[in-house]
Amino acid sequence: MTAADLLQSILASLPEIVVVTGACILLILGQFVRKGQEHFLVWASVAIVLIAAVGTLMLASEVRPAYTGMFIADRFAAFFKVVFYLATVLTFLLSPKYADVEGIGSSEYYVLLLFALSGMMIMASATDLLSIYVGLELMVLCTYVLTGYLRQQRRSNEAALKYVILGAVSTGIFLYGVSLVYGLTGTTQLDGMAAAAAGDPLDPGLLLAVVFIVAGLVFKVGAVPFHMWVPDVYEGAPTTVTAFMSVGPKAAAFAVILRVFLNPLVAATDVWIVVAVVAVVTMALGSFVALVQDNFKRLLAYSSIAHAGFAIFGVVAGGADGIASVMLYLLIYTFMNLGIFGIVIMMRNGNISGEVIEDYSGFAKPHPGLALLMLLYLFSLAGIPPTAGFFAKFYVLVALVERGFVILAVIAVLLSAVAAYFYIRIVMVIYMREPGRAFDPALTPLVRAALAFTAAGTIGIGLFPAWFLRLAQQSVFGG
Repeated sequence: MTAADLLQSILASLPEIVVVTGACILLILGQFVRKGQEHFLVWASVAIVLIAAVGTLMLASEVRPAYTGMFIADRFAAFFKVVFYLATVLTFLLSPKYADVEGIGSSEYYVLLLFALSGMMIMASATDLLSIYVGLELMVLCTYVLTGYLRQQRRSNEAALKYVILGAVSTGIFLYGVSLVYGLTGTTQLDGMAAAAAGDPLDPGLLLAVVFIVAGLVFKVGAVPFHMWVPDVYEGAPTTVTAFMSVGPKAAAFAVILRVFLNPLVAATDVWIVVAVVAVVTMALGSFVALVQDNFKRLLAYSSIAHAGFAIFGVVAGGADGIASVMLYLLIYTFMNLGIFGIVIMMRNGNISGEVIEDYSGFAKPHPGLALLMLLYLFSLAGIPPTAGFFAKFYVLVALVERGFVILAVIAVLLSAVAAYFYIRIVMVIYMREPGRAFDPALTPLVRAALAFTAAGTIGIGLFPAWFLRLAQQSVFGG
């Protein structure tokens, strides 16, 4: 690599360098932050992310390959990085009060979130299976620790243990697929894999490698049959961490899936049959099991599984429209899911956990404004027009129909109707019951800002969906 190539590589990865360097500096400065000054950690973390975001937007104007083909800065990566930035900043805004209640407001908490963000950013820009693995491991190692951050709570320790064990298995499966690809093609770069997969029918060994790599990645999105960890981890982790994990790592995994399997291995047509079955089963399991949940976080865990299944329908559709529909879906999901988690986080105050659905009985009587926000997020998650969630599902269905997958589109609509029930059940609890207790939501200025931003995103995309869809379409593999 020449000096010019090295300089170009550093420039292309400048946002990642900013986040990693900022996290290291914050780790040192955090040791000097006294009790009561934790807001410095929040604003410093937000500043680091905003600086990285400015760099990402400046680099998005052209395609910049880097590190001898292992990394690329393009519009596709920039779109996903913006999603990651949104998820991370909103998590920072929601964290201070909750961290104070739970006693986890140390600098290491924010540093781990920043390192997890850097891993997701690497995954979005990776064009080599090894660089994908580096980003993946950086992300999951941080989320392992964050899951078990409530060290005094048994369920948090249990969740972290389950996550580590199952995550290690999924990583091993992914690496086995990578080793098969390298053995059969002599490369781990996606372009090289594309050349090996093109033309003649796909080699059975390469098809097996694809299956292993798919298995390792669908674990991260919580798709069946690799969904077992999701409910326990979502319930046991700190709620702010659960909110972050429900959107950030999921979007990062989808970024890899879209870049890997809709570009170089498009010749592996037999894989899409399996992917379609995974999408149907994932959405069905998430929708039906959520019907019987009484714990809000477990319900949202199964909701997350169902939404992952719906997004996978967009992967099945393929093509530019299918990819763009998944990208738009993940952007909208970030707003509405972090919004509803923001309500749960806000409720964690005093003797109310906010994790039991019955905690919200009659919530609309003393807090009609917050209840209206919950109504907005829940209706959007259910896909009820004119919220953004409706258009997220609508464009995926359009992509399916245009590619001839009409039966899959019908199945997706029917399962969405099932999923709508458990969201509406919560609305009934909020509006149709009498308050059984006094409510004291932790509505700090930062929480207000986060809820206002998520509500604005949920409403704004619902009002101007075509503009955001065009933005996603222009971002497909560099536009």
